[in-house]
Formats: sequence, structure tokens, C-alpha cells
Amino acid sequence: MTGLQDRKYGRWFKGADIDGDGFITRRDVLLMSERYITARGLPPDSEGARLLAGQMDGFWTNVIAPMDQDGDGRVDLREMTDGFKRALGDAAQYARQIGPVADCFFDLVDLNGDGKIDLSEFRLMFDAVAAVPGGDSAEVFAALDLDGSGGLDRGEFHQAILEFFYGDDPDAAANHLFGRIDV
Repeated sequence: MTGLQDRKYGRWFKGADIDGDGFITRRDVLLMSERYITARGLPPDSEGARLLAGQMDGFWTNVIAPMDQDGDGRVDLREMTDGFKRALGDAAQYARQIGPVADCFFDLVDLNGDGKIDLSEFRLMFDAVAAVPGGDSAEVFAALDLDGSGGLDRGEFHQAILEFFYGDDPDAAANHLFGRIDV
């Protein structure tokens, strides 16, 4: 792991710490679910909302909670960074480790279900949910749209997630996927 990856993980942590208390807890993940559900315009008692909440709860249980080294029910930045370093040591494991969560998130962001994430969908989710400023969203989106089609297909989205979590290229646009970092 490098300093660049630590900064990327720190930015991701900042976005996931919804209540800003310096820890990621099950409550943060539930709040994140609520934001996603609201951004999608889903009724809270709909099947889609229940499915999303269940997937996010699984994300807490299977990804975040195991990083809790001191057993206090919350994960601080050091625990999360150490957890990512342990879990994400081999990019060849992407399909097993991150791929399913990325697919879920892609489907969530693709609001109209057309198989692509357009700029307005990208901005809505990353601004409203992850607090990524709109100007940053547009710049990052343009750089991630590798074929210039005006939409991120699933492959481009996976490439961005792969680069964010495993990459060490200081010039990669995906470094800023969850908000601008200093490179």
C-alpha cells in the first residue's frame, strides 16, 4: 500500500462516515442506504428499498464490521485502512472482493436502467450521497468515460473502481472517484 492509496482510502472513509463522528458504524451504513433510497426516489417500504437496505447491511456485515479490530462496534480510519490493506493486497481478487459491491452500486446509480451511468446520474449519486462537489463530479466523469460516449458502461465503471482501490498511478482519474484528493 502506498501513500496515494492511503489518501484514497481516507477520502472513501470520509464519505462513508455519514454522521461525521470519525467512525463508520452500522448506523452510518443505514444512513447511507437511506440517502441512496431517497436519491432514487424509492418509497421506503418498496421492494427496491428493502433489497438495497439488505445489500447495504450485508456490506456492513461482510466488509466493514470485520475491520473492527477492538470489537467496539465501530471502525475508525486506521482500522479501515488496515482492513483494506489486508483484504485488497491482490488486484486479481477484484472479482471476488469488490466486483459484486461495484455491480450493486452501478445498478443503484443507473437510475433509468439503461445500462449506462450518464453525467446527471453520476452527479446525483456522488454529490447527494457521497458529498462530491458537482464540478469535481463532472471532471472525474469526463475522464472516466473512456470511449467518450457520454455514459459510463459497466466495464468503465469497474475499471474506475479497480483503479481506485488497487491502483497506484498518481495521474489516474479514478483517484478522485469519491472526491478530490491531493496526489
